[in-house]
Amino acid sequence: MTTYEARPVGPDVLKELRTADDAGRPRVPYTATEGGEPLRCCLRGARAGERIALVSYAPLRRWAAETRAHPGAYDEQGPVFIHAEECDGPAADRTGYPFSRAGALRTVRRYDADGRIVGGRLLEIPADEERGFDEALAEAFADPEVVLAHVRAVEYGCFHFEVRAG
Repeated sequence: MTTYEARPVGPDVLKELRTADDAGRPRVPYTATEGGEPLRCCLRGARAGERIALVSYAPLRRWAAETRAHPGAYDEQGPVFIHAEECDGPAADRTGYPFSRAGALRTVRRYDADGRIVGGRLLEIPADEERGFDEALAEAFADPEVVLAHVRAVEYGCFHFEVRAG
């Protein structure tokens, strides 16, 4: 079975988001008190005492700019947590999928080359979390139209990470 790569928000995008987010607002850093906030820059939970920020992020817009896609109304933005300062990205020894916990609900939203939604799937993360994600993503990319998938939390609709074909 293929293992898919969960892509973090990249360093160039983070630099932009630290100036102004995708809604045009300045970031407002704060210190995580308990930790656990899902950081999209390094794909892990924040630790107590880390400086973080909640910013508006438009993942499909960023991808469309790279690929010259035209997502139209599917270009949406939403809240994501990032480190307030520099981030080294995901740990080199990180395994599995980020923000994964058995029983949690996720949606795997599928997009075509134009950035239009071509389907989705509700995923209740099973006890074998990695296998559950692998199967849901394999199903998504079995459709030849699908070039991109977003994994989102059902509870809040938040973008967690993207996976690209290939």
